[in-house]
Amino acid sequence: MRAVVQRASFGSVTVDNKVVGQIDEGLVVLIGVEKADGDKDVKYLVDKISGLRIFRDEEDKMNLSVKDIGGSILAISQFTLLGDVRKGKRPSFSNAENPETANMLYQQVLSGLREEGLRVEEGVFQADMMVKIHNNGPVTILLDSHKEF
Repeated sequence: MRAVVQRASFGSVTVDNKVVGQIDEGLVVLIGVEKADGDKDVKYLVDKISGLRIFRDEEDKMNLSVKDIGGSILAISQFTLLGDVRKGKRPSFSNAENPETANMLYQQVLSGLREEGLRVEEGVFQADMMVKIHNNGPVTILLDSHKEF
């Protein structure tokens, strides 16, 4: 699984001109599911996202997690994170999981984050979405359960 995690002062997702998810301070997380992902990958993302220490403490150091600050998460499914452009310029999505399995694993990530006590808003799976992100910092972290960076 891959995720792009952005520290945000605001985030929202709109589908068909209707806001379907919105947060104030917290994380906007774009999530892509790869073939062969499973429970281990879900656990990896839940642990990393909920525990990332990228919010400032009283000494202005990135030392606090979204849980520590009482923040929220806006999660967006984004299969294009699996786009491979190593050959040519048109992305190949052959490593992206099929939609049914991808949605199931994506929902497991959201459930895991909620079990961590986090408020989680979300987009609409497979919908054409407009996402607004006020990236605070900017701070952007890349996660990949297979590369573990």
